[in-house]
Amino acid sequence: MATHIAFLRAINLGANRKFPKDAIVAAVEKAGFTDVATHINTGNVRFDTTLRSRAKIEAALEEAFEADRGFEVPTIVFTQRELVAIAEEAESFGHSGRHYVSLLKETPTAAAIKALQAAASDGEVAKVGGRAVHLLLGENYHEAKLTNATVEKHLGVATNRNLNVIRTLADKWG
Repeated sequence: MATHIAFLRAINLGANRKFPKDAIVAAVEKAGFTDVATHINTGNVRFDTTLRSRAKIEAALEEAFEADRGFEVPTIVFTQRELVAIAEEAESFGHSGRHYVSLLKETPTAAAIKALQAAASDGEVAKVGGRAVHLLLGENYHEAKLTNATVEKHLGVATNRNLNVIRTLADKWG
């Protein structure tokens, strides 16, 4: 058995994409995963599985979520070790401003990373490591060009969490 952490994209937005924590747990368990737990109601779920392929885990969860909710829920899975590494990498940046992490479904190409970094405005930096994009924003973060939408435009399916959530999950589940 291995423990994984899944990050669900675009749930609990508006009236039609509701997915309460208890329903997430039930859907994950129904899909055959065990020792399921969630953290806050933004689509963070930990579980154990005998599956080894990340793609198979994501596909099984996405199928279960769509069957339960009636809408697609893109799901991005990391191992405990990968999550801890993302949190630790953040410390190396020494950034004191707003720090968000976009978690990617697939590893981006060098050309895609270059295009993302070119999209930044002054005071914004995108640091890409594997399937994590650290968005380091300045005081004008509310006007930032580096957003999860920008990440998705250049790098593909992603979901975003603030660094505090990433650290908390790494400490709690890593």
